[in-house]
Amino acid sequence: MTSNRAAELKALILPATIDTLTMVFYSSFFAIIIGTVLGIVLYLSKPGSLRPNRFLNFIIGAIVNIGRSMPFIILIIIIIPFTKLIAGSSIGNNAFIVSLTIAAIPFVARIMEASFAEVDSGVIEAAKAMGASVFQIVTRVLLPESSQSIISNITITVINIVGYSAMAGTVGGTGLGPVAIRYGYVKFQADTLFFSVLILIIFVQLIQTIGSYASNNIVNLTHTISKWVKKY
Repeated sequence: MTSNRAAELKALILPATIDTLTMVFYSSFFAIIIGTVLGIVLYLSKPGSLRPNRFLNFIIGAIVNIGRSMPFIILIIIIIPFTKLIAGSSIGNNAFIVSLTIAAIPFVARIMEASFAEVDSGVIEAAKAMGASVFQIVTRVLLPESSQSIISNITITVINIVGYSAMAGTVGGTGLGPVAIRYGYVKFQADTLFFSVLILIIFVQLIQTIGSYASNNIVNLTHTISKWVKKY
C-alpha cells in the first residue's frame, strides 16, 4: 500500500469511525434509559406483580411488540415525520440516531422485563414485609438483584445497534457501514471494505469483552460502591 493510498484510507475511515461511535453511543444511551423505564412499567403492571394494571400492561406491551416485529428498514421509513420533528431533518446522522433509538427501545424494554422476572420472588416479598415502598423495591432490590442479567442484555443490545448502524446510508448518514458499501462494494475498493469490517469486528469484540467482565464482576463492584457510600 502506497503512502498516498494510506492517507486516503485514513481520511475516509477515521471520520466514519467517529461517526459510527457517536451514533452507537447516543442511540444506546437513550434506548437503554427509555427501554429500562418501560421494562420496569411492564414488570410492575403485569398480573400478580407489585402494581398490576392489565390495561396499561396491554397497551405498552402491544406497542413494544409492534416495535420489535417491525423490520428496521421499514421502521426508518414509517417514522420519518417523527424523526424530522425530533432531529430537524429526515436524513443525516442525527436522524439516524433517532431511528436507531426507536428501533432499540422495544428490544431493551422486553429484555429488561425478562431480567426483572429472574429476581427471586422471595426477596421481593421479604422487602414488602419490611415495609419497603415500590420505589425502594425497584431501586434497592429489583435493579441490584438483576444487575448481572441487565449488563449481559445491555451488551447484546449495543452489539445489535452496531450492526444496525451499518444501514446509516439509507437515510444519507455516514459511518463505517456506508463507507464499506459505497467505496468497498460499489467502487471495488477491497482495502476500504476490509478495514471498515475489521474496525466493526474490533468494536463488537471490545463491547463483548467489557460487557462480560462487568457482568462477571458486578457483585464485587456493587459491594465496593456500597461500602464507599456508607463510609462517606
